Amino acid sequence: MPTPGSLFAGILFGSIGAGAFLYGKRQAEFRVMLTGIALIALPYLIANTLWLYAAGAALCASLYWLRA
Repeated sequence: MPTPGSLFAGILFGSIGAGAFLYGKRQAEFRVMLTGIALIALPYLIANTLWLYAAGAALCASLYWLRA
């Protein structure tokens, strides 16, 4: 059974991932699209809440560096 923290993380990182995917698709940035897909799939792959937040934060940080 998922905890409230993991449900919030899934919604948060899933919405950031959807936005990144759409941005990458419009700008033809393949790496940003893949990072968006990874953020969307992240809650399905990681069950531990702490690791979910850590991996989500790392992927969000990589979006910043990929865009710069």
